[in-house]
Amino acid sequence: MSTDKSFVRVTWFGAVAAALWATGSLAYAAEAPTMLSGDQEVPPVVTTATATSDIVVGTDLYVNGGVTTTGIEATAAHIHVGAPGVSGPVAVTLAKTQPGRWSVPDGTKLSAAQYESFKAGNLYINVHSAEHAAGEIRAQLKP
Repeated sequence: MSTDKSFVRVTWFGAVAAALWATGSLAYAAEAPTMLSGDQEVPPVVTTATATSDIVVGTDLYVNGGVTTTGIEATAAHIHVGAPGVSGPVAVTLAKTQPGRWSVPDGTKLSAAQYESFKAGNLYINVHSAEHAAGEIRAQLKP
């Protein structure tokens, strides 16, 4: 009988641990990839370049993921602070990790102010090229 109680106790604790782990993981879950395009740049850029971002920001302020580009010889990629239609300062510089892929460096964490900007919809990703040094494609990060 003591063994049955131990089994139930272990099973219950396992279920609680799994639920807590899943809840923490949801902070990094993205509903859908973010699509970057030239018409979202400031000012808008006519280009065939596009990108898909899987960047996510956790409630712990850590940032993960990256941007996969097509149709662009990118020279840089960043996360900036700025509302839609407004240019702003760089918050995170992405690293080129393979052709057409720019990734958030491991261990990147937003400041409290940057996280508040993110929650307000005021962080964006943009990818730069030699032809469009200020940015060729862009998209707002969705909280």
